[in-house]
Amino acid sequence: MNRIFLKRNKEESILRFHPWVFSGAIHHIEGSPAEGEVVDVYTADNAFIARGHYQIGSITVRILSFVPDAIDEDFFYTRLSAAYDVRKALGLTERADNNTYRLVHGEGDSLPGLVIDIYGRTAVMQAHSVGMHLSRQMVAAALVRLMQGVIDNVYYKSETTLPFKANLQQEDGFIVGGSADNIALEYGLKFHVDWLKGQKTGFFVDQRENRHLIEQYARGRSVLNMFCYTGGFSFYAMRGGALMVHSVDSSAKAIELTNQNVALNFPDDARHKAIVDDAFKYLDRMGDQYDLIILDPPAFAKHRDAIRNALRGYTKINAKAFEKIRPGGILFTFSCSQAVDKYSFRNAVFTAAAQSKRNVRILHQLTQPADHPVNIYHPEGEYLKGLVLYVE
Repeated sequence: MNRIFLKRNKEESILRFHPWVFSGAIHHIEGSPAEGEVVDVYTADNAFIARGHYQIGSITVRILSFVPDAIDEDFFYTRLSAAYDVRKALGLTERADNNTYRLVHGEGDSLPGLVIDIYGRTAVMQAHSVGMHLSRQMVAAALVRLMQGVIDNVYYKSETTLPFKANLQQEDGFIVGGSADNIALEYGLKFHVDWLKGQKTGFFVDQRENRHLIEQYARGRSVLNMFCYTGGFSFYAMRGGALMVHSVDSSAKAIELTNQNVALNFPDDARHKAIVDDAFKYLDRMGDQYDLIILDPPAFAKHRDAIRNALRGYTKINAKAFEKIRPGGILFTFSCSQAVDKYSFRNAVFTAAAQSKRNVRILHQLTQPADHPVNIYHPEGEYLKGLVLYVE
């Protein structure tokens, strides 16, 4: 096995169980590892410290184990079993009203580079590293073994998430089974999962609890769901008793999916209207017709170099919402940019509120749900930030 040796005193973060080895910490590499290959990491004093997937880039090793475990199907079975036990403890695995949850959340479940979402009897698996891509068959076999009788299909969806420089020519498709049934259940509401062409694994599982919270605030309100994607917040608002719900997205495909999901749950309900439009243009034109607004934009900053522009974007769009929302309105505002920390996001929203000269109270501070756990040794895993605000 190829070996990676660290510079002297560069092992401290790994001794604290941080799951990444950065290129700047490496003294030399013994051997010629291919991208995605399993390598061992050693201190400058030739002591074994970790085993993980090698990759080209600033993160050179994504650590799988801090002991010399064999990285085989049994290893993945053990890790998947531990992840499943967490979801079982959360009450997500055996519920009549919900068959949708995240089973594996990368570093949060000690499987860096891997995401698995469960939609009914189909698991959608996504690799974010070459190592996990090369391990996909072992992971799928371990998953079927663990969830026999619960999962019939494993769909692999990694075309857009693998490092493009690796030139893997990956095509999405079923590794196990093959089902056309893409309707899943969340808190008793149905939705189509577009794992073929949709974003992430086909649905934004990470907003489940925040959608549920929307339902509690929607009664008697006129709702704008901006960046609606497949309309998740919209049909929760409708079930919560909203007077009117408008779903807006710049993607015609997203609006089509929104209409399909609304029809699944509220067929021919005149309260809902879906609109294809640019967010900023719509907010400029819309007037003061809404007293509950949801802003859930795509990541404005995918890397640290984009943080400054992202914060300007968050300030601008929230300022528009503060300007237009009715007195006594509720604003749900989010950032899913991992590069933007929660304090910077909150400051951008604070700036927007100050510009609007409205009196604003924070009602809730939101984050990702418990099935998207943050490894305590890897705080970078906390990516979703949200505020629920009361605007006088």
